[in-house]
This record gives sequence, structure tokens and C-alpha cells, in this order.
Amino acid sequence: MNIFLWVLQVLFGVYFLFIGVTHFTLPPGLPAPMSWMYELSPALHWFSGIAEILGGLGLILPGLTKIQTRLTPLAGLGLVLVMLGALTWHLQRGESQNIMFNVVLALIVGFIAYGRWKLSPLADKNIS
Repeated sequence: MNIFLWVLQVLFGVYFLFIGVTHFTLPPGLPAPMSWMYELSPALHWFSGIAEILGGLGLILPGLTKIQTRLTPLAGLGLVLVMLGALTWHLQRGESQNIMFNVVLALIVGFIAYGRWKLSPLADKNIS
């Protein structure tokens, strides 16, 4: 279970880092499923971008450094909340494909949070 959770943490940590940075760079010509990003307010770009970058880092760094490993399940939970907000955004716009994608992402990061909280918790460095 530990290896499986690590694979998920790295994959989704990198994914959320990439999406978070995209909120700040907003390149022209995004694919159609991501064109909604052009319509977000600057405040939502800042909030989402920061939350996704911190969440992505929180999925990976505490386990790698073995410092404050309790932050990994909290990062997963935070990303679940971000995905629920994104789901609400897309629901208002009637974007069913994006809604389903947000549900899947929320379930996966929720599983990571639960897995690192109950199934296979990460251990902090033993500092004596």
C-alpha cells in the first residue's frame, strides 16, 4: 500500500503543481477542456493557484523530508476542498465533463489523505 500511495502522491502532486502554476502563467491556446481558466477572476486564479501549488507540495515534500508528515493527509483534504469548489464552478456552467473530472480527482486525493492518515501513515524523522 505504501508504494501505491507514493505513486499516487507523486503523480497527483506534480499534476497539482502544474495546474497551480498554470493559474499564474495562463498561456494562450489552452485545450478546450481547460478554456474555463480564461474566465476565472484574478482572485480565483490566486486562490486556486496557491492552494493547488501548496497541496501538490504537501503531497510530496513531507514524505520525502520526513518532516511534519502529518501535513500530507491535510494536503489531500485541502485538495478535496479545492476540487469541491471547482466542481461547484463547473456545475454552475453546465460543464459535465469537467464535473466528472473534479469528482475523480477529489476521490483520488481523498484516498491519498485517508491512506496516509489510516492505512499507511508516513513517519517523521526521529530527532533525539
